[in-house]
Amino acid sequence: MSHRTADPAVDPDVAPGRWAALAGLAAAELLAMSTWFSASAVVPELRGVWSLTPTEASLLTIAVQLGFVAGALASAALSLADRFSPRRVMAVAAAGAAVANLGLLAADAAAPAIVLRFTTGVFLAGVYPPALKAMATWFRARRGLALGVMVGALTLGSALPHLVRALGGLDWRVVVAVTSAATLAGGVVALAGRDGPYPFPRAHFDPGQALAVMRDREVRLASLGYFGHMWELYAMWAWIGAYLTASFEVTGVADPGTVAAYGAAGAVGIGALGCVAGGLLGDRRGRVWLTSVAMLSSGAAAGVAGAVWGRAPALVLAVVLFWGFWVVADSAQFSTLVTEVADQRYVGTAVTMQLALGFTLTVATIWLVPLLVEWVGWRWSFLVLTPGPLLGTVAMQRLRVRPPAIAVSRAGVPSRR
Repeated sequence: MSHRTADPAVDPDVAPGRWAALAGLAAAELLAMSTWFSASAVVPELRGVWSLTPTEASLLTIAVQLGFVAGALASAALSLADRFSPRRVMAVAAAGAAVANLGLLAADAAAPAIVLRFTTGVFLAGVYPPALKAMATWFRARRGLALGVMVGALTLGSALPHLVRALGGLDWRVVVAVTSAATLAGGVVALAGRDGPYPFPRAHFDPGQALAVMRDREVRLASLGYFGHMWELYAMWAWIGAYLTASFEVTGVADPGTVAAYGAAGAVGIGALGCVAGGLLGDRRGRVWLTSVAMLSSGAAAGVAGAVWGRAPALVLAVVLFWGFWVVADSAQFSTLVTEVADQRYVGTAVTMQLALGFTLTVATIWLVPLLVEWVGWRWSFLVLTPGPLLGTVAMQRLRVRPPAIAVSRAGVPSRR
């Protein structure tokens, strides 16, 4: 299957309708992935309904992460995103996630709910990576911005549980039903669209490619950078609300839980702006430069967060907003790099493997932070997140001198291997 030969860096209109396609896929992604956060939004209510222990409450979130990893590994082994239409994979996976999430209405205890959350994560692995590949068929130039917009939309969804907690008043069954309907609608929106004029070559079934893609040095370095990023990201998102609540209680803020929920929604939601800025800067200054700046900035914020804990609320909020902006600003750029430097026949497999291994790391830090809080308190706990972005920056600097990375950084056009 051939590519168009016009250079979009010279003619930005070589793919008419690409911005409309971006809007449609971003909407589909946001809707379809909404079930990821449905249980997190209603955990406070479920604690009373199901008599959840703290461990069971954490597992409702971690189960989705583990399910996503399992689904992503299976998808990579089967090369689903490279053998079939990404949009069809998204639609089928969204339907499965909606049904699994709706099953929470029939659950009466933590154990079946955790299984359902795991199943939801398995299906969501068929939504996120194919969406990234589908969008890449519309953009060669400004691909970083396009994928940044998509991750930004997903980031706004990540902020919704905190906003729901702040607003209150919603029955947990309503939240589950609405998010299931939204996920199903996201699959329909994805199916209604079409792929762009830069299709990737269709791959044949080759289970060995799930590991072979990671033997590519450029893909491996880009993925190592992503792993450092993921070591920090989800632990920050998972525990920033608890951090703010504890800090505001110390300083005597009235109704600290509600104020912290709004603060956490802002800290996570501002990441959507970070994603867009990251896409613009990644396309303009280079992805290696942007990812390094973002990781150094977010890693520094993780260290400062402990130092300002318990101080003036305005100072604490300023730090977490800065952190929230940079902690996800680079997220889409790692996947963009992989779409540009990987074997073009197995781009979907490469992105899926990158995501699967990255999400595996998130489980470790989501567990570790609250344990450290019990041992040493909030002033020191977030320091455990700083090695990730530091090591990720080292990987990206090593990638900087590799020829494919230099080519995409200068031209903004993927190599065609």
